[in-house]
Amino acid sequence: MRKRKDAAAPEGAKKGAPTLAQVRAWIQSKSGRAKLPQRNDPYWGAPVDRGLFVGYRSMAHGGNWIARWRDEDGKQNYHPLGAVNEDNPDAYMEATKAARAWLKRMRAGVRSTEVVTVADACREYVQDRRSEKGEATAIDAEQRFARTVYDSEVGKTLLDRITTKRITEWRDALSEPDDSGKVLGRASVNRTLTALKAALNLAVRNRNVTPEREIEWRLVKPLNNASDRRELFLDLGQRRALLAAAEGDIRHLIEAAMLTGARPGELGRARCRQFDPRTGTMVFDGKTGKRSVRLTPAAATLFKAMRKGKLPEAWLFDNAGAAWDKHVWNEHVQKAAESAELPPGVCLYTLRHSFITEAITGGLSPLEVARMVGTSLAMIDKHYGHLAKDTAVDRLARVALI
Repeated sequence: MRKRKDAAAPEGAKKGAPTLAQVRAWIQSKSGRAKLPQRNDPYWGAPVDRGLFVGYRSMAHGGNWIARWRDEDGKQNYHPLGAVNEDNPDAYMEATKAARAWLKRMRAGVRSTEVVTVADACREYVQDRRSEKGEATAIDAEQRFARTVYDSEVGKTLLDRITTKRITEWRDALSEPDDSGKVLGRASVNRTLTALKAALNLAVRNRNVTPEREIEWRLVKPLNNASDRRELFLDLGQRRALLAAAEGDIRHLIEAAMLTGARPGELGRARCRQFDPRTGTMVFDGKTGKRSVRLTPAAATLFKAMRKGKLPEAWLFDNAGAAWDKHVWNEHVQKAAESAELPPGVCLYTLRHSFITEAITGGLSPLEVARMVGTSLAMIDKHYGHLAKDTAVDRLARVALI
């Protein structure tokens, strides 16, 4: 008579193979797992949740955990849980915990296999900025992340394992000198933290990580007493000294910043086609979008000289024919500032602040200045409103009231 197949034996089991009950018991301990013959197919334990199983793949050198879940549509989903740490007596319990965490993400709609680390989320954010805000904003975020996130430990961290402690340690480390001895200012650290939070929030919206993880980065606060670059103002004599100390192509970039108040990135990434020499009009393209500005005669003369002999798609202000990079122009400006014996912290953005200050104290209305430099009237009022009020009082003093 033909023997009845043992219903308790694992699928595909051969004579002498462990029973299903044995498998479910053995995979929970190191000594039990050692009894399981090597094979490509996992040995599955008892269900740890509805439709959820943890499996063990026995290999020549160690083993791996894997999770399996049958969703509402009847589809089997698999997820690797990593190598087995046989030195950990609770290895199986930790694997079941990881399986439940994976199931929670799956039920929340998190199915991404491409955006799994913090660095992945930052790269996705850069692409989002490129499509939503334009190239200038994307480049700013890309350079910021390339310097502080992509190669860091926080960048390698899985999204579902990011913690407040890890982000806080990363934030604090940004204030320490790098390999070249340079220090990121506290205000820059806060702007970088803001960019990271925005990237992680996008990861939540795109269902690359579950919403409850958001509290981990929401609890990380900006640094206190962060100096603002708008506090540093260069008067006419200092600006002329800086320009005189600059050599090579950086001199043109500095002069353009002085004459226009444009953002450094708007100048460093400007193409020749953006400037119309017939009308003296420049179309700046930055984080607030495009704006057309009629240049002063001095600025128009500089821009014409920079455009001469170049193709429309060439860089208007170049660094020996190549595009300017934020960190490169910062080094050149700092070197020129040191030669001119200017206060520490001078950068191209200092010239934007100086331009806005001079324009408002010179009598231009906040609205005119806002349109010229591509910012909001609210920002001008917040940081420079007191200057406009002082100018108004001076003009009123010249009016015969009685």
